[in-house]
Amino acid sequence: MGKKKIIRLTTAGESLDDLLIGQLKYLNHYFEVVAVAKDDGRLQKVREREGVRVVDAPIERPISLLKDTIALHWLINFFIQEKPWCVHANTPKGSLLAMIAAWLCRIPHRIYTVTGLRYQGATGCFRFVLQLMERITCACATKVIPEGQGVLKTLKKDHITNKPLEVIWNGNINGKDTSFFSVESLRNKCCLNNGEIIFDIPQNEQVKKTLRKVLGFNSDDFVFVFVGRIVKDKGMRELSFAMQKILKKTYPLKPKLLLVGDFEPNLDPLPFADESFFRDNDNVVFANYQKDVRPYLASADVLVFPSYREGFPNVVLEAGCMEVPSIVTDINGCNEIIQEEVNGRIIPSHDAESLLVAMDWMLTHPSDVKRMSSNSRRVIQERYEQKDVWKALMNMYNILDLLCTNIFLNV
Repeated sequence: MGKKKIIRLTTAGESLDDLLIGQLKYLNHYFEVVAVAKDDGRLQKVREREGVRVVDAPIERPISLLKDTIALHWLINFFIQEKPWCVHANTPKGSLLAMIAAWLCRIPHRIYTVTGLRYQGATGCFRFVLQLMERITCACATKVIPEGQGVLKTLKKDHITNKPLEVIWNGNINGKDTSFFSVESLRNKCCLNNGEIIFDIPQNEQVKKTLRKVLGFNSDDFVFVFVGRIVKDKGMRELSFAMQKILKKTYPLKPKLLLVGDFEPNLDPLPFADESFFRDNDNVVFANYQKDVRPYLASADVLVFPSYREGFPNVVLEAGCMEVPSIVTDINGCNEIIQEEVNGRIIPSHDAESLLVAMDWMLTHPSDVKRMSSNSRRVIQERYEQKDVWKALMNMYNILDLLCTNIFLNV
């Protein structure tokens, strides 16, 4: 008997590439895995890395009745042709179309992993439309998997679905490979500026000290790092306010801010004054988007992540792997990864004063920062190790298979 076929679908290839690293290859040992997404130039990389068949689907992120109808018709024909045992989707638009098509084709297992809820940042009619999309997606699925407990509670609170909800392992769609995300992993072939600078760090040198020197930081600097899109939705106005206030004070160590990411002037632009501060202030180092964030995290003392909404943020997990505590907002995912004064601090969202207080606390409590740094990696290893997440996901698939077999035998 051949392997059962699972179609893993996302809206765009970048989500397959970024969110499911290694997972498809692992599952392909037990199932025939087909990866489906809009090809944005990443599908070839996914095929080569994961060793699975990839298929370019005509799915577009923006809402378009005509294009979405074309995509739905394509998916129906594709599912009829492939006859999968399971369609498993994540990301909003791709999941909506995939679950509707799979329901119409009566695919036995239709799984929707909810990695974030876009409607949380929307208002008015647009919020209603986004909530309706989530309700339809969940209604067409046979199983809904919230990425974390926060997403689970929100789905229930907002009456998105009445289906039983279960988080896989301790949350996060793929976990973290803590052998790759480690300070010591940077000794051999450390890459900066997206591969433009490549060097090794000798065994007799401290990784953190070497990286800080290369990035232009001094031994008496205290480095806050932010990784992500530099937009209002990530709390960057609050960070601008807090950092400017911090720089007016005097501390034993000199506060610095390392920004790793891109501005998005066409989607969610910052006010001119905030963007100018980030770009022009001598105490802010702007590193642009980086494919490999490990060296930037490893060079920092604290991650500051004042986002308004998340599903289960990878950067907070990655910072923990790199022995960096975090300041996060009290939102989904962040408040599950961070434990107050164990591996970071939790503050209210949209609250610049609270962010200022937390950053000030980090600067004035060096022994606590050191203690939280030593805790940070242990927490991620215990709760979010990648192979543990994969095993839990595989166990979920096996249970579905067992239930299906029992139903067949009892008919």
